[in-house]
Amino acid sequence: MTDQSHDSFFAQVGGHPTFAKLAHVFYQGVSRDDALKPMYPEDDLGPAEERLRMFLEQYFGGPTTYSDTRGHPRLRMRHFPYPITHDARRRWLEHMTAAVDSLDLAPLQRETMMDYFDRAATAMLNTSE
Repeated sequence: MTDQSHDSFFAQVGGHPTFAKLAHVFYQGVSRDDALKPMYPEDDLGPAEERLRMFLEQYFGGPTTYSDTRGHPRLRMRHFPYPITHDARRRWLEHMTAAVDSLDLAPLQRETMMDYFDRAATAMLNTSE
């Protein structure tokens, strides 16, 4: 999605500040998760937070900064080096749910985001327990 009009989901949920908060709250949870934190090789989660924010802004209709700077997202390929089990998926989704809930979105907006995150988390599975 690249439409940045007022009709885009990106604009409807509050634009950049919303996605900055979403990524920040998500990585606050990840930083305290002994199972997920090792999947992020950088000591400082700031770069990962920025990449997630840019990706989500683009996916939900905001600026194309992610693709402009990093190319095609290739999510499965980028995540393949890390063992993403059902437990890792569950933990990731718990942190993302907490981050989405911190935004105090309208129910349909929350559902739209959570539907995407649920599908994306399942698509990243690459190993059994």
